[in-house]
Amino acid sequence: MSEHTKRLTQLAVLTALSLIIFAVEMQIPNPFPIPGIKLGLANIITVYAVYHYKAHEVAAVVAARLILGSVFSGNMSALIYSASGAFLCLAGMLLLKRVIDEDHLWIASVFGAVLHNTGQMAAALLILRTPSLLIYYPFLLVSGCLAGAFTGACAQLVTHRLKGWKR
Repeated sequence: MSEHTKRLTQLAVLTALSLIIFAVEMQIPNPFPIPGIKLGLANIITVYAVYHYKAHEVAAVVAARLILGSVFSGNMSALIYSASGAFLCLAGMLLLKRVIDEDHLWIASVFGAVLHNTGQMAAALLILRTPSLLIYYPFLLVSGCLAGAFTGACAQLVTHRLKGWKR
């Protein structure tokens, strides 16, 4: 198997894993009355990928997850919010990767979650033109920090467990 085929297969598996995690998380009722608050467990895969794959490869995994996740959930209108948050998060984590090493990737995940919420809020403000939405922002930031720490810790564990495996 060529190196290119092997890499493409790995990216396809990461995309499938993130979609499975996304689908499972969709089945969990949201205990919070605030729209947009969720764990974002599929981001475990994104955080892991940021530290182990090239930027364009991670962007492809994220884009595929966003598009297919929107199709599977039947909520194509949420794609713009998800994409704005996901790609701001990804850009930030790719930059943070330069200063935060793999042993502390959970910290990049927290910052990524804050950027994700910021991107979603910016999209909502631009589309809905309702400044009163900003009242949700502090709640989104707190929940984003907690969710980012959790997903980052999970990605840290995955990274630690896979360290000895050949890629």
